[in-house]
Amino acid sequence: MLKWLARAVAGIALLFVLAFWQAFFSSRPPVKTDPATLAGDGSTIDYCDLPALDSSGKLAADIPKGNTPGCGYDHFPLPILADCTESLPEGAADIRGLWKGVEGGHVGHVERVEQCGHRTVVTSSGIIHDYGPNSTGGLNTNDTEGSVFFTIGDREYCPRTSASMIWNDGVLDFHVFGWGPVVVRRYLDGEQLIWEYADGSTTHMDRICTLPDDQQVPQPRGRRIALF
Repeated sequence: MLKWLARAVAGIALLFVLAFWQAFFSSRPPVKTDPATLAGDGSTIDYCDLPALDSSGKLAADIPKGNTPGCGYDHFPLPILADCTESLPEGAADIRGLWKGVEGGHVGHVERVEQCGHRTVVTSSGIIHDYGPNSTGGLNTNDTEGSVFFTIGDREYCPRTSASMIWNDGVLDFHVFGWGPVVVRRYLDGEQLIWEYADGSTTHMDRICTLPDDQQVPQPRGRRIALF
């Protein structure tokens, strides 16, 4: 009995070590985002003036994938899908725009949602989550977490994240790793966007037109720990 218990504990420990290595020490996802998009200032845009999705411009698959640069962007970048006008698929709600948490778990949280065809991009808290057909990478998001989790000397480490964003009767479900359980949900409730987050919280968000002054520099959700 003790032998089997020891093996089980050893197996769990090995899985933890492998998961920790994959999250923090595996190769970082290559940044394929247009450099001009990352360098541009997304705080100057009126996000209540949404472009028409009339298929007159680029398709989602024509535009490079958006990735979180490093451990997070240092200013709010331009929209990833600015030139895309592909119409939304059946079953997808139009949740495009800029949203701010006004009630629930994350009051003050601000995020930008872009949609074009089968592609969705959520930009917030230093993170760029981009799911769907693109010209440079796979379907699933391939990002870092948007904040430094710990440092070793002068080197900064942040966890990798990956998810799919699948529409299910008007609800946008985030599946961890693309195939795992649903960890985040977004859906409309009247004029509000509801955000059910992985920490168990539910946040009600109102549409806003411009980025608040206190969001010019990203507000990451993680924390920094200096190991040595």
